Amino acid sequence: MAKDLIKKIDTFRSGPFIFSRKYSSQKLSELLIEAKILYRTIADLPILPDMSSKLEEEVIRRSIFGTAAIEGNPLTEEEVANVLAQPEEGKTLQRAEREIQNLKNTYKVIKDLKLDEKPALLNKELICKIHKLITEGVEDIKNTPGQYRDHDVKVGDADHGGVYKPPKIFEDIETLMTEFILWINDDEVLQLDEVLRAALAHYHLGLIHPFGNGNGRTARAVEAIIMRWAGIKYAPEMLSNYYYQHVDEYFWAFTKSLKNEEKDDVTPFLEFVLKGLIQSLKEVKERVTGFIRVFTLRTYFDLLKTEKKITQRQNDLLFFLLEAYEPFILEDLFKKTSLSILYRQVSERTARRDIKKLSKMELLSKTKDGKYILNLRVLG
Repeated sequence: MAKDLIKKIDTFRSGPFIFSRKYSSQKLSELLIEAKILYRTIADLPILPDMSSKLEEEVIRRSIFGTAAIEGNPLTEEEVANVLAQPEEGKTLQRAEREIQNLKNTYKVIKDLKLDEKPALLNKELICKIHKLITEGVEDIKNTPGQYRDHDVKVGDADHGGVYKPPKIFEDIETLMTEFILWINDDEVLQLDEVLRAALAHYHLGLIHPFGNGNGRTARAVEAIIMRWAGIKYAPEMLSNYYYQHVDEYFWAFTKSLKNEEKDDVTPFLEFVLKGLIQSLKEVKERVTGFIRVFTLRTYFDLLKTEKKITQRQNDLLFFLLEAYEPFILEDLFKKTSLSILYRQVSERTARRDIKKLSKMELLSKTKDGKYILNLRVLG
């Protein structure tokens, strides 16, 4: 049975290479079930197009920051946001900025990919296209965008289980990439859950390390592509940010799968990816339900105003708090510029009455330190 889960390929100069889909069902089954429930729940949640676009923009920004930071890009998340907001045309970009713009272009291509067949099959052209997009214009004498390398590379360090030496020469890399594409598109692998197939693609591309640079970013992008093909929204891109936040565990997941006693059990890496996916899906669910709650509260506040249960000023205050969602005290209504616009011609007594009324209606609640805050749970 175990042999059916392993594909061993002999190379010319790099020794044997193993493609493995061997893992512990006992360790992964509950995680898979939880992930499936979460992404089916998210798929069923109603979300307006503008809210969906806003969420996707946020997810892509965080993903680009995370996947670049793993590889040593020095830009902060705020600096990445600034680069993404600027048009690329006519600008001379530093290396770090070019890497970010390249990832922006890559994620746009991923978003626009059409699924022409089912099941979705990987091919050399797509993988090399993604790599070319990621590394185009980034000066590196050891890397040719979209082409396999023909030189030694070393991956890892002593802090994460030691140095790993991927295949050394072009002929071996070309052989292994051909075998990888056959294997990842094999009927047996296609029958796996798409999340596992995506993680296996990520893992084995990382081990082959086919390019001179940009291998990690390419492997994570390919993983995201397979998950998107499976219909999973938002979370595939968020995984890169999870990997960055847990970067030591990320590198150790590779090492533990590569150097386990059986040499071919990929459970540690798949388990790590599934935990990351679940965490990402929970964040997505929280964001989507947050959008729904905000939309519902806006409707509710307008209804209260229409029924004359609250005044226009009180409605405006609630809308402001819905956007800013920050605690305040009575004095803030007169001192904070954004709030004082509403209360500059109102007495303190009237402002106090507004707060008392909105609190009695449970539209406002109090924090532990005695400040007022919008009650997002007023409708349950």
